[in-house]
Amino acid sequence: MWIRSTLAYRTSFALTALGNFALTFLDFVAILLMFSQVDALGGYTLPEIAFLYGMTSVAFGLADLAIGSMDRLGARVRDGTLDTLLVRPAPVLAQVCADRFGLRRLGRVVQGALVLGYALAAVDIDWTPLKVLLMPTALLSGAAIFCAVFVAGAAFQFVAQDASEVQNAFTYGGTTLLQYPPTVFGKELVRGVTFVLPLAFVNWLPASHILGRPYPLDLPGWVAFAPPLVAAACCALAGLAWRAGLKSYRSTGS
Repeated sequence: MWIRSTLAYRTSFALTALGNFALTFLDFVAILLMFSQVDALGGYTLPEIAFLYGMTSVAFGLADLAIGSMDRLGARVRDGTLDTLLVRPAPVLAQVCADRFGLRRLGRVVQGALVLGYALAAVDIDWTPLKVLLMPTALLSGAAIFCAVFVAGAAFQFVAQDASEVQNAFTYGGTTLLQYPPTVFGKELVRGVTFVLPLAFVNWLPASHILGRPYPLDLPGWVAFAPPLVAAACCALAGLAWRAGLKSYRSTGS
């Protein structure tokens, strides 16, 4: 329904998608401005940073496109309109994800894919069958990890009700963090996004294998192929958090 309503005004859709594309591209413009003054950032060249940026943007863009509407849940909990979703013969999670589905978010995916395409053309990568297979696997696994963070953040809103910005700190903030190499951050932060909130599996670890870079925290080489397992674990935990949050919902009482 939301896709049909969006495409009913094609010019408006094109302009909003273009605006979304331009707005997200400003993040990469900031990186370009940095490299107008330096030759490397944390030991990474511009094409290598573009590779990190592209992988993160595509993975997050896919997750944002699929379930980016989850941050609206807090408003539904506060005004009691979540009740209307509970009485429908469809999973509540699917309904919340589809609520005001924004096809314009495709602009972020396209922008990230273009930067990733530039990086793949500019970086000298010694391709092997494993590296070729790792690319789409890492992108899809990264999208699943971000989806799990979206769902876990939405589950927290059942308790906090007005916590969308807390959720955004880990979703939008996480993707901004991953656009830069792990070498520019302190080890404590790198440990946190590896072992606590495993965002490092979105791109830092698989990208280290593809680019032939040292692994963060001197981790073993097999961790580059762990994103699917990490994504499955994150989705399972997020699912448990969602079920617990939904069971705790008591409406507004009015």
